[in-house]
Amino acid sequence: MDYKRLLTQVERTLAQIEGSENRRLTIEQIAETIAGNFRDELGITGGRVYECDDDGNYVLVGRFGVSRGGPLGIIVPRDYRPIELVLENGVVVMDPTDPGVDPVLEQQLGARRFAAVAAGDENPHVIGFDVSPELSREDILFSLSLIRYAVNQRLRAERFESLIVEAQRIQQSILPQRVPQYAGFDIWGKTVPAEIVSGDFYDFIPITDSVLGLAIADGSGHGLPAALVVRDIYMGLRMATDRDFKIIRTMEKLNHIIHRGRLTTKFVSLFYGELETGGILIYTNAGHNYPFVLKKHKFEALANGGPVLGPTPDATYTRGFVKLDAGDLLCLYSDGIVEAHDRSDREFGLDRLKRLVKTNRDRSAKEIGAEVLYRVARWARRSEDDRTVVIVKAVP
Repeated sequence: MDYKRLLTQVERTLAQIEGSENRRLTIEQIAETIAGNFRDELGITGGRVYECDDDGNYVLVGRFGVSRGGPLGIIVPRDYRPIELVLENGVVVMDPTDPGVDPVLEQQLGARRFAAVAAGDENPHVIGFDVSPELSREDILFSLSLIRYAVNQRLRAERFESLIVEAQRIQQSILPQRVPQYAGFDIWGKTVPAEIVSGDFYDFIPITDSVLGLAIADGSGHGLPAALVVRDIYMGLRMATDRDFKIIRTMEKLNHIIHRGRLTTKFVSLFYGELETGGILIYTNAGHNYPFVLKKHKFEALANGGPVLGPTPDATYTRGFVKLDAGDLLCLYSDGIVEAHDRSDREFGLDRLKRLVKTNRDRSAKEIGAEVLYRVARWARRSEDDRTVVIVKAVP
């Protein structure tokens, strides 16, 4: 038998199954599909699905194919030798006469032979199969190993998809849904993720009628870990502003939160500032790309602060001040903007970003930000990193 070709066919067939949030239902669908589509190739006519209960024992929760037997709900002790072996080895084939097999229990379950696989990485389900009596033990083991591999690949793919969906949900829930209307300023921001889920984050936080919080952050990595650490930043900033923390204390608190976290993403750059209606911006910068203010005749980098959040629990931070006069423009950006590479491996670079912003300074904040994202996208040979830009323009 060409097991490689058969494995490909099984994987393609299982990929067509519509996933479910309930792992047991997915496993039952998988088992039914295998029995219905590969009966001749694998010698499988039906079987049973067992689920681990709160006591660690296994309960008969479903049947598939032409399986027969006693009522659902039969409990198989975890120390039943065939269960021990399938959990230990992933696959097992045992006959009624083998040591440790209880023929009476197997008859209740409707099994002539205990042929089973463990499905799932944590508290696995056990899928027992009714196999053709003509098959040798070696053929059965080959079939079971193939099935186990295909089933676990399908379950892991579904798990990954659910993590991505959860990460997207988290990110969509925390990114600003609208641009704030703030007297005397034209404001716009956007994140373009490199993958389905971004490690970048920006926020506008109304603190009072006369103070608006501005934040931009970049968590190392992508996917769910990055989304979770960004969520921690979002919640930490909101909590700090609700409690009227000063920005230095806010940054120190966030640093402790990230440092104590158990996620693989433990390095986060963050710029946070509080903009008053009069144009005064008080800020601190935790290792983020220096935002800049374009004034009438010069650029001013916002560099005061300290190291990135996470690595050092006792990191200290300083604050800085800048005044946005009418016509001045503040640009916040992530490293995906300035570190984008073209086909010749040249970076887009900070100087090019500054020239672009200066050239377009008379346009609206949205038009400037959109132009930056457009030019970077044209420059880059591919999307290697998340890209975020926030423009704050002091209007006359």
